[in-house]
Amino acid sequence: MLNVRFREKTNAWPGFVDLFSNLVIILIFLLILFVFLWTTTSVFNKNTGARKIASLEHKSQQQAEQIVQMTADKEEAEQLLLAARNALENQEVQIFNKHRQQENLARAYEQQIAVLTKQQKELSQEVAQLKQMLNGANNINSEAEKEYIATQDELIAQIEQLNAQIAQLQHALDLAEATAEQQNIEYVEMSNRLNKALADKVAELSALGQYQSEFYKQIKLALGDEGTSIKQDGDRFIVSSDILFPSGSYKISMDGQKQLKLLANVIKDLERKIPNDIDWIIRVDGHTDSKPVIPGTPGYKNNMELSLLRATAVVNELIRDGVSKRRLIPSGFGDLYPVAFGNNATAMQKNRRIELQLTNK
Repeated sequence: MLNVRFREKTNAWPGFVDLFSNLVIILIFLLILFVFLWTTTSVFNKNTGARKIASLEHKSQQQAEQIVQMTADKEEAEQLLLAARNALENQEVQIFNKHRQQENLARAYEQQIAVLTKQQKELSQEVAQLKQMLNGANNINSEAEKEYIATQDELIAQIEQLNAQIAQLQHALDLAEATAEQQNIEYVEMSNRLNKALADKVAELSALGQYQSEFYKQIKLALGDEGTSIKQDGDRFIVSSDILFPSGSYKISMDGQKQLKLLANVIKDLERKIPNDIDWIIRVDGHTDSKPVIPGTPGYKNNMELSLLRATAVVNELIRDGVSKRRLIPSGFGDLYPVAFGNNATAMQKNRRIELQLTNK
């Protein structure tokens, strides 16, 4: 009878687990997408000179490549989501097994209570029999009476002890039921919170995607013949460090300031178009070649510091050109992520770059 509440409860775990699995799957998708966008880099070869951007002639081809890449990303994300769902289903089995263990424990408690209750009834029957024997014995002597009283007291003490044990077992059973109920409540609350947060993030990413293609299109139009040093690669723009900075320096050159001003105008226009409820940023990532920094160079000690200083300088220049500070985040990666391998001049030049990417926080 004590296990009625366990058996009569509606099994809501499949629904909860399904919600939780969807949340975890989409979170993993976002993480994979973020890492993919972060690590996918390639650059176009650029010679400092008068070569003009051929982006307008290849616009259709680039858009087709972007669609193919997005389709591949979607398929990969779906595979990761399926793997995450399988992992969550395994977790559901573990939770079910835990509940089965709690039910088995409750049954064991009930069995012990039943045994103790039976013993209590038997002892009560013995007490009743002794009382009948006492009432029927007219010539019982005082010693027998004392023995009866002692036996009766002992039986009463045993009954009280059994009652105490029954109360302890009942308390333990109540605690087990309360713990299971609390776990159910916590799981539902966690699922609801994750579901809302994930729904908000998916909606935000979907809305931001509508502005990414427009952002890249406006960059191309704004640069025109002036943008020979800026190339588009997938979801980001690559700016050669050679046009922005003198060799070994993190002070932006005059030509670099001119190029960045064009970018700033597009970003400012984007700020006016994107709704305030979309939390977006422009990532500014600095990269260097693998040539070691000369010991004693003033201002920085290694390529990692130089790349961060250059990214920060670009951010500060864009801010001076009117871009909101909260929309820009600089970061430096030194020579950790080259796009061209080798120690020749061409490879070195490709790896010295600033990457700008429109993404969400």
